[in-house]
Amino acid sequence: MIGFLEVILRLVIWLLLTANLSPINIAIGTGIAFLLPHRRIAPGSISDWCRVLGEILVAIPQAYKEAFEMILRPHNYEDIVLERVKPQRTPGLIFLDVFLITFTPKSIVVKYTQDGWYQVHWVRRRNRR
Repeated sequence: MIGFLEVILRLVIWLLLTANLSPINIAIGTGIAFLLPHRRIAPGSISDWCRVLGEILVAIPQAYKEAFEMILRPHNYEDIVLERVKPQRTPGLIFLDVFLITFTPKSIVVKYTQDGWYQVHWVRRRNRR
């Protein structure tokens, strides 16, 4: 049986892409979520899913905070940083990690490497010394 969280994730992505909440579109998105190739979710990864979903809920106010900081005080400096992917991440969790990093206005994932690294572009303020 396909994992419940994976179906929900696929349906949410479908709804975000189509920007249409009509019943027929939800039915089409649900059908596509079930028809796409999948693999079973390991029992240990359910706690990872819940933790990442919690981090996303925390990221929403953080994104607003960062947006207002960027409006009120200029952020003129950029960095590209390598961040390590947490061990034993499923493709769905890697997607959620990329989404979480990219959701906030000061950072965006530029590249994901198969050997377990994210290249993250950060916009920063200059530190006063």
